[in-house]
Amino acid sequence: MLTQMIPEIGHYALVIALLMAAVQAVMPLAGAATRRPLWMAYARPMAAGQFLFVAIAYACLTASYMLDDFSVVNVANNSNSMLPWYYKFSAVWGNHEGSVLLWSLMLAGWGYFAARYSRELPRDVVARVLGVLGLVCVGFLLFILVTSNPFERLLPNMPADGADLNPLLQDIGLILHPPMLYMGYVGFSVVFAFAIAALLGGRLDAAWARWARPWTNLAWAFLTVGIALGSWWAYYELGWGGWWFWDPVENASLLPWLTGTALMHSLAVTEKRGAFKSWTLLLAISTFSLSLLGTFLVRSGVLTSVHAFANDPSRGFFILMLLGITVGLSLLVFALRAPRVSNRVGFNWLSRDALLLINNLMLVIMTVTVLMGTVYPLLLDALDLGKISVGPPYFNALFVPLTLLMCVFMGLGPVARWKQTDPRLLVRRLWLAAVVAMVLGMALPLVFAERWSAPVAIGLIAALWIVLPMVRDLIDKTRHASSPGAGLKKLSLAYWGMQLGHLGVAVTIIGVAVVSNYNIERNVRMGPGDSVQVAGYTFTMIELAQRRGPNFLADRAVIEVQRGDSGRSFTMNPEKRLYLATGMPMTQVALRPGFFRDLYVAMGEDLDDGTWAMRVQYKPFVRWLWLGGLLMAFGGVLAVADKRYRRLATARDPEEAALKAASGGRGKEAAA
Repeated sequence: MLTQMIPEIGHYALVIALLMAAVQAVMPLAGAATRRPLWMAYARPMAAGQFLFVAIAYACLTASYMLDDFSVVNVANNSNSMLPWYYKFSAVWGNHEGSVLLWSLMLAGWGYFAARYSRELPRDVVARVLGVLGLVCVGFLLFILVTSNPFERLLPNMPADGADLNPLLQDIGLILHPPMLYMGYVGFSVVFAFAIAALLGGRLDAAWARWARPWTNLAWAFLTVGIALGSWWAYYELGWGGWWFWDPVENASLLPWLTGTALMHSLAVTEKRGAFKSWTLLLAISTFSLSLLGTFLVRSGVLTSVHAFANDPSRGFFILMLLGITVGLSLLVFALRAPRVSNRVGFNWLSRDALLLINNLMLVIMTVTVLMGTVYPLLLDALDLGKISVGPPYFNALFVPLTLLMCVFMGLGPVARWKQTDPRLLVRRLWLAAVVAMVLGMALPLVFAERWSAPVAIGLIAALWIVLPMVRDLIDKTRHASSPGAGLKKLSLAYWGMQLGHLGVAVTIIGVAVVSNYNIERNVRMGPGDSVQVAGYTFTMIELAQRRGPNFLADRAVIEVQRGDSGRSFTMNPEKRLYLATGMPMTQVALRPGFFRDLYVAMGEDLDDGTWAMRVQYKPFVRWLWLGGLLMAFGGVLAVADKRYRRLATARDPEEAALKAASGGRGKEAAA
């Protein structure tokens, strides 16, 4: 009996969560505006309660999947009794309704942790931050209950079995990629809330920037991992061998990443120098707004993509309204209140301040470039002005040169000084790095392949130009220490995070340049006994076999691979699967990964004469793409772990300090 009530429990848990989110939105903001401590005190318990009830709702939907409750529409449309349990678990977010519920769970979770780890912040700041988060939560919970209820029933005519999960999603990529991506998207809501709280309170100083930086870095790290996982998933799952297709939904995740990167660097200037305050606030608003735009693109039905979840105009209109209200109100608050928090801090145009500003502008230009290429065709179609397609040539022609130009300033940044830098100092520190980068960048392509490639050489020069000045800066910072170990220990985790992040960019650039220009692909007809040579490897089909999986039948090729004439051989096993519930065919790629190259074999179509169409690829340095993303993300996490972010950045709330002093307590106050 209890199991039959699980969907109803989940539904009413969402209703309770909505009511608590409404209280969280209204009472703390009203209390901060009228200086009423009791009203402000609603913020933390409501945030915790809302997280609890959204978690209950999510657990109920997960239980419905695990118990094969096909009376729930969401389960019947996206699961099957033959589906392995781990895919049932991930199928919860493999559809529109479940993914929005996961988004809301993470949004409530970020709010809960913001409440828990903000004990040292003034009470009015916490009230405003959690109040703004409550408003965002109200919007998404309303969206679920009004248009996307995951607990809708199929009673009394429930099916005997479910329609099954899309075979494209029956992969570990679905288990890892969406949660990481959503954690990044939703994490920027905390930074957005800090920005609106600063505008409402008229308080934006070094302490504010120090509060906001860990949340920004953590959200950015999650988003970086999510994008890297999505690229990796597309690489091996779709069978095309690509890693980025400039798909509109891929672009939607890239947009907040670009502005989030700019936001991280702008916050550093705001904390160190008190500059770029209004710019930092605008970036915080823009980054979360672009996260919402990505949600609209995926769920509105305005585009066709392998990533898109929904095709329902009513849902799209609701999200568009939510996006419009969020962006409109936040920009209105910015326009009215930004002059109160802005100030002018002077700096020379040859300084770290200026270089960070230039890189910020470059990132914003790149964002606008990608945004226009993604949205412009949709606007033309919506206005009945014709249909056009904007593909990789447009994005590559604009994005790649902008990235290379940004690399020039990235190399200058680590060795430049705040406020003003002597040009002779830059020349003295960087001339050797420039020469080495040019020489190695021009020479190394001959090591990778017999053919010299100008794009590869340019990519290597850019990557080395990022890395070598960082090495010089590290040497300068540890030169006068009593020992190399002592000098390294004095460097902060935030510094090491910056170094790792920039190293990750360089590693990714190398991967992109090499695999894009030295990739080798052969499309061939193969049957048992047939061979093909690619990049010095001989691929021989030994046999064709069939196997049965938990919910599919597969044709399986056994490919023996040998390097050269006497190299060690190994086997690869690509498959062509037919999923029983849907009758949908899928390609299961065979990969032989390596640090410097991947071997990639995918089965195409059965040619009806005992042979198959096969795609064989040699992909050098492709793993460096995702290694670079992981290095960037780890750098962001390392910066969050810096001990200065765990200190009290400013004095406690005056009322709390007075109460503690009256009781004989002695508070601790760390240096800002």
